[in-house]
Amino acid sequence: MKINEGGLDRGIRVVVGLVLIALAATGTVGWWGYIGIVPLITGAVGVCPAYSLLGLNTCPMKKQS
Repeated sequence: MKINEGGLDRGIRVVVGLVLIALAATGTVGWWGYIGIVPLITGAVGVCPAYSLLGLNTCPMKKQS
């Protein structure tokens, strides 16, 4: 799959994922906080399946035809 997330988008996803996981691990939020694994993984690899389905791309690289 092609990278479809830009640097800012990836950074935000990683931070949000880590915060949610930390909140769940400390008991501040319920078990649902472990959903932070999803943005953490998508931010780390740079590919968001939902973006692919919706035709979105925040990556600043030029598209090749």
